[in-house]
Parts: sequence; C-alpha cells; structure tokens
Amino acid sequence: MRHFVLVAGVWLALLLPQPAQGADSPAPDTVLTLQEAIDLALSQHPSLHVRQAEVEAARQRVWQQAAGYLPSGGYTYTYSRQRRPISAAVGGVNVGGDQGLQRRPSAQLFHFHSTNVGLSQVLFDFGRTLDAIRAAQASVEASQADLETTQQTVILRTKQAYYSVLSAQRLLQVAEETVQQNEKHVEEAQARFEIGLAPRFDVTQAQVQLSNAMLDRVSARNNVALAWETLRTALGITGPFHATLVDMLTWEPLAVDDEELLELAYAKRPELRGLHARERAAARNVSALQKRYLPAVTGNAQYSWTGREYPLQEGWSWSVTLTLPLFDDILTAARVAEARANLRGLQAQQEELRQQVALEVRQNLLRLREAEERIRVSEQTLIQARENLALAEGRYSAGVGNIIELTDAQVLLTSARAQTVQALYAYKTAVAELEKAVGQQFE
Repeated sequence: MRHFVLVAGVWLALLLPQPAQGADSPAPDTVLTLQEAIDLALSQHPSLHVRQAEVEAARQRVWQQAAGYLPSGGYTYTYSRQRRPISAAVGGVNVGGDQGLQRRPSAQLFHFHSTNVGLSQVLFDFGRTLDAIRAAQASVEASQADLETTQQTVILRTKQAYYSVLSAQRLLQVAEETVQQNEKHVEEAQARFEIGLAPRFDVTQAQVQLSNAMLDRVSARNNVALAWETLRTALGITGPFHATLVDMLTWEPLAVDDEELLELAYAKRPELRGLHARERAAARNVSALQKRYLPAVTGNAQYSWTGREYPLQEGWSWSVTLTLPLFDDILTAARVAEARANLRGLQAQQEELRQQVALEVRQNLLRLREAEERIRVSEQTLIQARENLALAEGRYSAGVGNIIELTDAQVLLTSARAQTVQALYAYKTAVAELEKAVGQQFE
C-alpha cells in the first residue's frame, strides 16, 4: 500500500503544471521604477543562477580538500564457501576397526567468515593539505567576484533597456505630435488652395510630408515594441510582460574627478579582486605541488573477526606508515613548472586588466561629457526650432511664406526633439556605463 501511494504521488507531481522559471512578471497596471526593475532582474536572471551555482560548487571543493584532515576508513564483511583438500595423514586413517572401513574424504567444504574495521589518518604532510584548502578558499572568493561582476552586468543591461523603453516612448510621442501637426498643415494648405490663395503644389507637398510622418510613426511604434522585448530579456522574464515605467530621462551635471574615479575603480572592480584571488589560489597550488617532494606520515588501525564459525576469533593491529616518493620527480617537477607558468600568466592578466579598467573609465568619462554637451546644444536647438516653426506657420497663414518653408521648419523641429531625447538617453546610459566601469553606483 505504501508503495502504491508513493507511485501515485510521483505521477501527480509529473502531471500537475509546474511553475515556469523566471516567469514572474509585474501586472500590466503596475508602475515599475528603475530600482524595482533592477531588484527583479537580480532575483531571477538566469545568468545569476549560473554564477550562484558556481559559488556553491567552489564552497563544496573547500570541504573536499578539508576532508584530507579527517580520518578515512571502512567496514568489510566477507563470507566464502570453499572446497579445500585436507591433509593426507588425516585422510588415510582407518576409523572404526575392521568393521565398516571408512576413509576421511580427501576434500571438504569450509564456511569462512571475515569481518574487518579499518581506519586511516594522515598525521603529517608538511602542510600540503592546508595549501590545498587555502587554494580552494581563494577560488571561492574568485567565484564570488565573478558573481558580483555578473550582477553589475545585469544592472547595466537593465538600466540600458529601461532607458531604451523611455526613449522609444518619447520618440513615439514626437512622431504622434508630428503627424498631428502635418495633418493641420494639410488642412490649411487645402483650405488655401480651395479659395485660390495657394497652388495645388502646397497640398501635395503637405500630403507627402504627412505620409512621411506616418511612416516614421510606424517605425517608432515598432521601436517601442522592440525596446520592451529587450527589457523583458534583461529582467529574465519569459512570459508576457508589460508595466508602466517611471519617466526619468532627466539630467544634472555629474561632478567627478578623473583620478579619483580611476583609483576607485582599482579598488572596487570585482574583476580585479577575482583575478587577485585566482593568483593567490595559483600560488597555494604551487606550494602544495612542491611539497609532493616531501614524505607523508599516515596512521592505520584495524580490528578484525575471522573464523569458520561463530563466535569468530578477534584480532587487531595498528601501524604508522612513512611514504617517501622516489620515482615521480619528473612528474612533480613538470606539475610545479606548469603551476608556476599559470601563476605568471595570472600576474600578467592582472596588469592587463588594470590597463583595461583605466581605458573603460576614461572612455566613459569622455562619453559622459560628450552627452552633457549634446544635451545643452540640443536643448538650445529645440528652442530655436520651435520658434522657427511658429514663424513659418505665421508667415504661411499670412500669405507671405510658402509651403517649403513650413515643411522645412517642421522637419527641423522633429529632428531637434528627437536629438534631445537621444542626447538624454546617451547621458543616462553613459552614467550607467561609468558606474559599471568604476564598480560603484552614483545615482
């Protein structure tokens, strides 16, 4: 009955729908702030699950090395049934006088029992096990640094995707307003044509401009959809996803010092800490391999019960073994040389990574300053484009302007508004990239 219940439970577990991994997503009417989006990504992005598993595996390797300090042993029980020959002297004796001469058989069945409990303990190995443990602990630190690096990458991608949705939504709004303005221009040109104040060319020119604006609106809508898909992937969501984002495409000048940021990056970047931990692990590995030239002392103890029938005969023994390697010098020397080469490689990688970190910090600082300047210029250009469109519309309504002036002014305004949005997006992403390059959040 118990077996039946167990089988039924397994089948129910297989048949019931299982929750999808990483499918948790906010409700459609949820207002999702940037920090909430980051928290959501950090809680369920699959790349972080991979790194967390690597950290756990590294921790278990520490226990594997620590087991070298613990005793090892085992319990064995052996039962054997054997047919063995007996001695000729016993087999040749007559038993029972002249009546019913009998001989012992020349072979006989034996039942043999053997029980053994053994214990072995490393007593001294000149610190070889300790070096292995410390190397494994350094590897745990390296894995944790890799996890932190992946977390920062997930944060950066989430911010970029979040800002991309906001940027796409603003550009869609620009496209919608541009279509509305061009529709107004078409109506005005049509009205002026009907009363003979404008040629047919004005109407067709305005209609062409409206068609182009409608095509731009189609592209803007598609860009919004693509931006949402990018954000969903950045959050690690596989199911349907939509929410209301908080528009934060604003900017304030960020006062930073180049050299201070560079020193902060050297101290905060998890990649540098991870590589330094790997260097320590490699140094411990070299030390552990060098100690393979030295002997090891092991203690052994056994207690046994043996015999043909119960109660079995008891026995015990203990010993101390000194193991000195004799013929593996070439193998050990090659392993030590390989470990030293790996250590030198890690040291070189550390210097290369420092140079790469410095390059990333300086490049992102330049992008940040460029974005700040673009925002200032684009805001001024936007003011001028709005004034220019107002003048063109006034001139056209008064009959002293032409449709070319009006459509050109509309194109300039649309371009200025788009450039302003793109400059804000570039600024926010530049700040996010600088934060990752330094290893610290500014906002």
